[in-house]
Amino acid sequence: MSKQFLTDVIVETTEMPKATAGHLADAIITAITDEIVTSGRFTIPGFGAFVLRETPKGTRRNPRTGEKVQVKAGATVRFKASPALKAAALAGAKKAKRKAAKG
Repeated sequence: MSKQFLTDVIVETTEMPKATAGHLADAIITAITDEIVTSGRFTIPGFGAFVLRETPKGTRRNPRTGEKVQVKAGATVRFKASPALKAAALAGAKKAKRKAAKG
């Protein structure tokens, strides 16, 4: 999903001017980012949760060369889908598979 996609959905569903919808999309993305930074988690019920996870420092192997490389500690954001989203995705995948088999 892109910010442009989010803006287009807002325009289609609310008949809001595109510039205003773009500002609204920016505000939504900023609010989500701020919440992840402050609390380490952002949850949308029925959709899933974005969780901040710290990555440890250590030695990793470069898959191309095979040499060992020191990696600094850091952080990443992971997404965990809700059971409802998983069920909907599975149903959609099954439907697409059946449609492909027919055609």
